[in-house]
Amino acid sequence: MSKQAPTFGSEAAIESIRLTRRFADMVALNELTLSVPYGSIFGLLGPNGAGKSTLIKMLTTLLPPSSGTAIVAGFDIVRQPAQVRRHIGYVSQMLSADGDLTGHENLLISAKLYGLPPAERNERIAQALNFMELADAQDKMVRQYSGGMIRRLEIAQSMLHRPQVLFLDEPTVGLDPAARHSVWQRILQLRKEFGTTVLMTTHDMGEADSLCDAVAFLHRGALLAKGTPAELKQALGPGATLDDVFVHYAGISVAEEGELRDVAQTRLTARRLE
Repeated sequence: MSKQAPTFGSEAAIESIRLTRRFADMVALNELTLSVPYGSIFGLLGPNGAGKSTLIKMLTTLLPPSSGTAIVAGFDIVRQPAQVRRHIGYVSQMLSADGDLTGHENLLISAKLYGLPPAERNERIAQALNFMELADAQDKMVRQYSGGMIRRLEIAQSMLHRPQVLFLDEPTVGLDPAARHSVWQRILQLRKEFGTTVLMTTHDMGEADSLCDAVAFLHRGALLAKGTPAELKQALGPGATLDDVFVHYAGISVAEEGELRDVAQTRLTARRLE
């Protein structure tokens, strides 16, 4: 029998203990100790290469730590990885739903992969479609969906087994403002209705300010600051924004980072075409 996960509000949903990951001589994450309360929406912020993706890969058991460990939904990522995976959901940055299947078919595949009993699948799928406001589009091919609809479908897939902790890697990247706000509302509703703990990464400081109860700034694998958006802004002085906090800790503006990322992508594309 599996260990019963902690009840809402009793312990930290995520707790890392000196979590470290090295790639040869490079330290991607350096002895990170972090705690995320149950039922909270927590943001991981920082420039590219800060260690955010490495941290999520370790917390979701996709990447083993070099040292240290973490407890996710009451289970140790090193000693109990299978139990961790049963209690989490994960939505990657890249759109992953199968465009050649309908929304309902995508959800049915996920239900089978999560091991939901056949008698429960249709009800869970119907609930997920209604919750994400996709019931009217369930029989359409996903390639006909907008970006916002696909993202909502992927969140629905990740929530079919009612995970306690949901990991979202830049959930609204590339979406227009209307689609972005629609996804925001679904995330807030997940926390309200199910008590879901959400750990998300984002480069949108407005998104972090609007959604997150608390955020942590990572830079070069180290934790530089943690607190509520209001606390971090107040520490910089009157009128400070979360963008100002980003610049303060990262030493580069969000806009500059976007430009650097675009340049890097252009160079990579050029090399592939040579």
